[in-house]
Amino acid sequence: GWLLLLAACGAPGAPGASSGGAPDAAAASGLTVAVAASPLAGSWETEEYRLASGVTHAVRGRIFFSETDWTVLFFVVDGEGVARRGSGEGGTYQLDGNALVFTHLYHLSEGSAMEGLPAAELRMEARVDDGPAEPSTITLEGDGLEIRFPSGNAMTFRRRP
Repeated sequence: GWLLLLAACGAPGAPGASSGGAPDAAAASGLTVAVAASPLAGSWETEEYRLASGVTHAVRGRIFFSETDWTVLFFVVDGEGVARRGSGEGGTYQLDGNALVFTHLYHLSEGSAMEGLPAAELRMEARVDDGPAEPSTITLEGDGLEIRFPSGNAMTFRRRP
């Protein structure tokens, strides 16, 4: 899970300390809890889609991470830059070291056959709270992100300013 930072705050004048009378909840507990920012938070531009077979395809799109949620929109393009496949997905995620688990709540995709990829019929799914988990692995180096999926496929991204 994410690192939790705990700071005592019961001293007079400290944040959360009561100025007299009944102490507020933070002063009564003596602790303030803050969640460290996810290193994935922000916008990432797609770079390459690498299949387990070794075939690579150019992709265009973005993946966005908040502290708890993710959304991706990407298109697999052919040699002329024409979009042949596309997917819009989203949900929640958990990050523990380099282990990234996506929970899929939303999914919209369709695509033509391309090298290493069969044709995919239109697929639309929307769930409220519980969706399938996709345990993945990441490598995060500087502004580069690689996500390796259970299928053996991987996608690379570059952090956007």
